[in-house]
Order: sequence, then structure tokens, then C-alpha cells
Amino acid sequence: MKLRPIGEKGTRVFNRKITQLGKLGRIDDAVQVFSEMTDRNTVTYNSMISAYAKNGRVGSARHLFDEMSHRNLVTWNTMISGYLHNNKVGEAYGIFLRMPERDLFSWTLMITCYTRKGDLERARELFDLLPDKRDAACWNAMIAGYAKKGRFDEAKRVFDEMPQRNLVSWNSMLAGYTKNGEMCLGLRFFEEMPERNVVSWNLVLDGFVQVGDLSSAWQFFGKTPDPNVVSWVTMLCGFAQNGKIVQAEDLFEQMPSRNVVAWNAMLAAYVQDRQIDKAVKIFEDMPEMDSVSWTTMINGYVRVDKLDKARELLNRMPYKNIAAQTAMISGYSHNGRMDEASQIFNQITIRDGVCWNTMIAGYAQCERMVEASSLFRKMTDKDVVSWNTMITGYAQVGEMDQALQLFKEMGEKNIVSWNSLITGYVQNGLYLDALKSTVIMGKEGKRPDESTFSSCLSVCANLAALQVGRQLHHLVVKTGYLNDLFVSNALITMYAKCGRVVSAKLVFEDINHGDMVSWNSLISGYALNGYGNEAVELFEEMIRKGLNPDQLTFVGVLSACSHGGLVDRGLKMFKSMTEVHLIEPLAEHYACMVDLLGRAGRLEEAFIMVRDMKIKATSRIWGALLGASRIHRNLKFGKYATERLLELEPDKASNYVLLSNMNAVAGRWDEVERVRVLMKESDTVKQPGCSWIEVRNQVHAFLFDDPMLPRTAEVCSVLKCLAAEMTNTSSLVTSYS
Repeated sequence: MKLRPIGEKGTRVFNRKITQLGKLGRIDDAVQVFSEMTDRNTVTYNSMISAYAKNGRVGSARHLFDEMSHRNLVTWNTMISGYLHNNKVGEAYGIFLRMPERDLFSWTLMITCYTRKGDLERARELFDLLPDKRDAACWNAMIAGYAKKGRFDEAKRVFDEMPQRNLVSWNSMLAGYTKNGEMCLGLRFFEEMPERNVVSWNLVLDGFVQVGDLSSAWQFFGKTPDPNVVSWVTMLCGFAQNGKIVQAEDLFEQMPSRNVVAWNAMLAAYVQDRQIDKAVKIFEDMPEMDSVSWTTMINGYVRVDKLDKARELLNRMPYKNIAAQTAMISGYSHNGRMDEASQIFNQITIRDGVCWNTMIAGYAQCERMVEASSLFRKMTDKDVVSWNTMITGYAQVGEMDQALQLFKEMGEKNIVSWNSLITGYVQNGLYLDALKSTVIMGKEGKRPDESTFSSCLSVCANLAALQVGRQLHHLVVKTGYLNDLFVSNALITMYAKCGRVVSAKLVFEDINHGDMVSWNSLISGYALNGYGNEAVELFEEMIRKGLNPDQLTFVGVLSACSHGGLVDRGLKMFKSMTEVHLIEPLAEHYACMVDLLGRAGRLEEAFIMVRDMKIKATSRIWGALLGASRIHRNLKFGKYATERLLELEPDKASNYVLLSNMNAVAGRWDEVERVRVLMKESDTVKQPGCSWIEVRNQVHAFLFDDPMLPRTAEVCSVLKCLAAEMTNTSSLVTSYS
């Protein structure tokens, strides 16, 4: 049944209804009202175009725009605003050029768009073409654009050239300082202002909050002559974002009036602090709720993994919005419930980039790259996050060829793109490819960040490429990343794995506030290089400083005791781990203890420990027992350990070789032959050996019997000559002795 508005008044009512529904995100309801109207005017079409554009359906807005037989100036401006709202600047400029006439609002729209996008040169071109520059709006847009980019001299020049300044001009200049954290310049400018309003005071207050200076913010808030609800909410958000929940609660109770933004700020504070019960109480007490309220509460349930509660709330939501649905998708994805995430995703008619990327990331994290790739191909507006997510996903499942192919196909690459590729190479053991990519990244003008340095230092650690690692260390100092904890920890590991324990210790001592990774890295470094006593002393120092060791700490210190032959200390550490620190032993801890006891010849104790432990023995544990049995020529335990190993690793050649060698040393040749037969029957192929060497700051890798290596024949010829020379030298020494 058609709606029949009575005259102009009725049409105005329904026009307002379309506008309201568009603002609320209820675009389908707006479309229904529009389609059922019998009398439409230009305002009706303008309202519908605006509703479409504000809800991401800019294509539908343009279709309606093209259908219109009569357009007024508002129609053209509405279409430009719609494109700008959806970040389609080129299309907006195309409409701007086609306009039969333009007003100041049209020019201001385009100039403001370019300034917000950061394209200040294009904005300046339009500003210079502006026929009438008497109005302050375009001047203010240019000031805000320059100031936002931190180009304060140019912003001040435009400010000084203005024919007539208003309070908005002063506040635009002030906002440039405060929003960029330039609080000294901002305060000086604030003092020079001929007049101020509450916006001016709020800009300075917000500036203090953004730089984390809550003490100055609180003092400034107390000086504000007539704080409005924005002032109160700004201070409230400052306390909430910095985890000062008690102060936020006190301020919330003191507020003379609260709007929905204030209630949402307090709700967000509890959600951020994971106080979900208090968040529920606030949510239930709210006099009115908007889409932000519902989305925040749903996100709160998601954060504490109460997904059923979140879904129940989403179902109760009077009108769905994409932010709430995306939060639900994120929660399901984080918990591996991708089918339920897909169900929500399929219910969304208009999806933004965040929604697509959240779904793709969920599939990638669950290693379901077929589904991730399918969505990625369907996505029309891929951004750099989409490409980076796919590259990371393929790297996680070991498909580096696919990751590299996508990397080559993508257009604009940021530092995250390069780091995703480099980290993928490191995760898959392709260390030389990681270093090569880093070099190419530098040649293309991308500066390495903390993630790049951490990955490259990990490469140097795994290849024992000390000279490259030292060069990276110098570059870290030069670029100012030495204070980054991730980089410092990577440096400790690099030096330790390259055998430079003293250098690792110096890096550790230069860290101002080390975390558990820092301590664990140096303890593991001591263990790796046989510094058992030093590892134990560092562990005891850590305890004295009140730090609680974790599972990795004990892996390191027990390994150090094993390599250093500190049997009694190791047994004592193992006991304190379970009884004092209440840490349940993992397979890695048992492997260290078996190795510790085995090296000392206490094989019976090692076997009993393995037999009585609560967890299932791993290949590393049986390998430690087998290694100790070989050292002490104990065939009984060696044979038992090998049998267990072959059950776990039937295709690993080294297990057969080790058992065969033990029998050969004992003269049990029939057993040697039996093991060789078993090896043939299992079709076990020994993996080719690989070595690498660092020459003139370049790492060269050598794979056994690899015909593709350059100058292979020449290398073999030189090796034969060297072998002959060594034989001759040996004979000469023998003859003289």
C-alpha cells in the first residue's frame, strides 16, 4: 500500500523520516519509505542520496543522482559530500568539474577534502582559483590542513594573510598545535588569542590528554571557566584510556549533566579494563542508547570471550550496524569459530573494508587459506591491510611462493608489507631470502623499523652471521631503535648464538627496563655457550629483583646446568620449579633433565624420570636418552630409546644411524646389518647436509651435491688440491717425527 502524504507538509514529514533513518543506519527502511512515496520533490531525492552515501551505498546514490530530471545546487553538493564521505575523491572532483554553478560551500567541500586527505598542493591550487576569498571558511580549511600535517610555518603564513580572522580561524591554528602534541607552542598561542570560547579550552585540554599528561590536563580542566559536556567527557576519556578507572568513576558521578557520549565513555572505560559486570550495570542504567552503546557492550563481551552473550546482545540490537557485526565476527574468528563468523558476515548487505579484512584475517589465522583467498578475490576495494593479511596468512602455512606472488602483484607497499614477507621467510627457515628482501627494501627507499631489525637479527642468529649482525647493530644505533625492547632482545640472542656472550651481556646491561624475554634470552645464551654458573647466577639475580620466572626461564637454566655439568644445581632448580614456583614441567624441561642426568652417567635415574613423568614423552626426550646412552655405550637404554624414537619419527635417518654406530662400536655386526635393513625397508632418505659461510659480509649457503651451485666444479677442484696438500704435509711431518 502506497503512503499518501497530504500536501507539502506530508512530503516534508517523510523527507525528514528518510534523513533520520539514514543517520541511524537503517538504510533499508529509508529505501522503503522513499519507494512508497507518491509525491517526491528535489528535497526527497537529496535526502535519499545523502542516506545512501552515509551508509556506504555511493553507487546507489549516483544512480539516483543520474535519474533526476532536475537538480539544484544542494543536489550537486550532496553528491560531492557523498563521494567524499566514502573517500572517493576523484569521483567527487569529477562532479565538481561538471557543476553548472558553484557556491562557496562547493569550493570549501573540495578544498577541505584535499586538506583532510593530506594533498595540500591540490588544495592550494583550488584555493588559488577560488573567485571570492572574503569568506573565512576556505582560509580555515587551509590552516587546518597545513597544521594537521605539522607544517606550522605555512599554516601561520596563511593565518597571517587572512583578510579577516574569526574565532574559528584562531581555533583552527590552535588545533594544529594541540593535535600534533606541540603543547608548548599551543599554550603560547592560546595565551595570545584575543578571545577564547569553550572550544579553545577543550582543544588544549584534549591536547594534554592525547600526550598522556593527565596532571596538566586535570589542572587545566579546573581552570576552564564554563566547562561543557565535551570538557567533562574529554577529561573522563583521559582517565579511562590511561586505566585510571577510580578517577573516571568519581568524575562521572560529579558531572552536572550526562549525554549519551558521557555514558558511552564510562561504558568504554569498563570494557577496556575488562570489568564486564560494571559495564553491564552501566549499559542497563543508560537512559538512552545509540549504536555506539550497543557496539561497545558487544565488544566488551567479545573481549572476555563471552561470545554467546555478545551474540544474544547483537540479536537484541534494534538496528544492526556494521561495527557491532564486525566485532562479533572478530570474536568468533579469534576463537576459531569461523563458520559462525561467516554466518554473521553473510548477513551484512553493505560491507566496509574493516569487515572484509576481519573476515579474511580470521580465515588466515585458522590456516584456511582457500576461504581467505576466495574472499580476497571477491573484495572490490582491497587496501594495503588486505594484501598484508594474505601475505602473512600464506607465510604462516609455509606457502612462501604464494606470499611472494601476492607481494609482487600488490600496488603500494608499506613497511608492514615488507616486514610480512621478511618475517615469513624467517619463519620458514629461508634466511638468505629474508636478507635479500631487506636489501631490496632499502634500495626502494623504505626505512627499516623495529620489526625489520628484529627479523634480520634473528636471521643472523640462526646463520651465526656475526659480521652482518654487527652491521645491523650499528644501523640500529644510527636509526634510534636501540631503546626498542624487541630489538635489544634480538641483539642479545644474535650475539649469544654467534658465540659472543660478552657482547650479549653488554646489550642486556644497557636495557633500562628489561622484560622476561630479556632475562630469558641472556640465560639461554649462557646455556648455549656452556656458561652454566653464569646462567644460574643470572637466574638468582632475577629472583632477588622480584621477577617471577616462567617456563622458558627454566628451560634455559636447566639447559645451562646440563651443558655445564651442574647436576646437583640442576636437580635443585627442577625441584624449585615445581614446588616453589608452581610451574608444571613441560617436555622441554624433562628433556633437559634427561640430558643432565645422562651426561653424568646416571642413566638409570634418567630412565626412571621418563617412566614416571605425567606427560607423554616426546622425540626430544628419547633423543636425549639415546645420546647419553651412546656416550656411555649403554646398549640397553640406547636400544629402548631408539625403539621409542622410531615410533615417533619412523622416517628420520639419524635415529637409525646412531643406533647402527652404537652396535658397531660394541662389535654387534648382526645388529648393525639388521638396522640397515630396517632403514631400507622404511625407505628413509638421509637429508642432504647444508652449510654456510660468511665472506666479505655476504652469506653463502652450500647444499650437499647441489649441481645448481655456481662454480661447483672449481670448488671441488680446489678442495681436492687442498686435500692432497694436507696429505703431503702430514707425510712430511710423520717423516720428521
